[in-house]
Amino acid sequence: MSTMHDEEKAARPPSTASVSDEKAQAAEVNETEHAPYNAHVDTSGLYHLEKDLGISDPQYLISLTIFFFSYAIFEVPSNVFLKRLRPSIWLSLLMFCWGIMMTVQGLVHNYGGLLGMRWLLGMFEAGLFPGVNYYLSCWYKRSEFGIRAAVFFSAATVSGAFGGLLAAAISNMDGVGGKPAWAWIFILEGLITVVAGAASFWIIQDFPDTAKFLTEQERTFVIRRLQADSQHSAAGEELRWRYIWKSLVDWKTWVGMFLYMGADGPLYAFSLFLPSIIKELGYTATPANLLSVPVYAVACIATCAVGYITDRYGNRGYWTMGSMCVGLAGYIILIASRNAALSYVAVYLAAIGIYPNIPNIIAWVSNNVEGSYKRSVSLAMVISWGNINGAVSSNVYRARDAPWYTLGHGIVLMYIAIGLLMALVYRIALARENPRRDRGERDEHVRGLNDDREVELAARNGSYASVADAKRDKGDEWSGYRYTL
Repeated sequence: MSTMHDEEKAARPPSTASVSDEKAQAAEVNETEHAPYNAHVDTSGLYHLEKDLGISDPQYLISLTIFFFSYAIFEVPSNVFLKRLRPSIWLSLLMFCWGIMMTVQGLVHNYGGLLGMRWLLGMFEAGLFPGVNYYLSCWYKRSEFGIRAAVFFSAATVSGAFGGLLAAAISNMDGVGGKPAWAWIFILEGLITVVAGAASFWIIQDFPDTAKFLTEQERTFVIRRLQADSQHSAAGEELRWRYIWKSLVDWKTWVGMFLYMGADGPLYAFSLFLPSIIKELGYTATPANLLSVPVYAVACIATCAVGYITDRYGNRGYWTMGSMCVGLAGYIILIASRNAALSYVAVYLAAIGIYPNIPNIIAWVSNNVEGSYKRSVSLAMVISWGNINGAVSSNVYRARDAPWYTLGHGIVLMYIAIGLLMALVYRIALARENPRRDRGERDEHVRGLNDDREVELAARNGSYASVADAKRDKGDEWSGYRYTL
């Protein structure tokens, strides 16, 4: 999932590697995992950005880190705006604006300008990953979303590798127009994104209830299909602050945040550590890059396979826990191993145990939240919390712990263990709730249906004029809704 230039940097002789190199890798990994079009500020560091701007190593690391704060802060508001406006407008606008920020980043002349552009870049890119996942969840049934999320996530993996190759090619323009290579990387990739953002307005379709490429009859069919899958808000939903509040106080949101943290933290750390494993095998530059390709290829295949299987056969929870157990085994071997070849084999286990969980957890959380605005906020909160912890976990691999990084592996192992525990809690709680609804313990009073129990049911679960009103008001808390396990 990391880019080629990350590995090329890591493959340099130890004497030229610095702590800032290690942390810069981690920072950009974080960005490319969820923002595949992000400017390659780490790559630019290889092309004398620090020297040209007159900044120190600590200032360089701050410029990398500031991105993550705005990125995490604006994910929830962005998803609300995505639903309030239209995907064709909001996602296109975000792409267009971050393309501008990326381009302008190539024109900065000092540290303050770099910090400002990095903050704005994170702000505009924040809406991509949670926004696209939420968008997909609004078009597909719960049993169809997993493979779509997996393919989207895998596409980000591939784009990270190609982004590094593109940056390497652009670097040959060093000195053209009096600008250094790092400036051209920002400018050209930014301009490409600006064009893509402008074109996206006509390419991206809106939500099913307003999609213009569908006829009225087709829209009705799609909406009814989703509503039959307990997505009652598919026909549209007005913004009410209580829907957002319901997401904030829902236990599933908070358990989901720590569950996703257990996958996202290891993801970033893994992408940082892989180059050092390859370096210990004695390879540098191109051979090292080639050795990383099979690892990411296996990760992509495993991710899509788990997405397909869980869509078709269910049990997202068991697959999440199973993957985490494989990841635990991989990191236990990495902690115990003092052999580079064995560690390289263990990396495959780690990849299989980490990568499939990102889209699978997103699909699992999405499957169990009903209400358009509630789901948009819940997904954004889960992903945002994962990103913050990913930024932390990717900095636990200290240069002085090379080559085996026992401390870093131990912390990642802790993250996976937390994720495994949260997956168990999440599944047990959902599995206990479904039978309660089967027994009628969550039944609401609906006029004309169960008036004989009006007082009892109304006091316990509310009273509604119709079943449709109950569905619309309660979302996934409605007595007829069943959670996905």
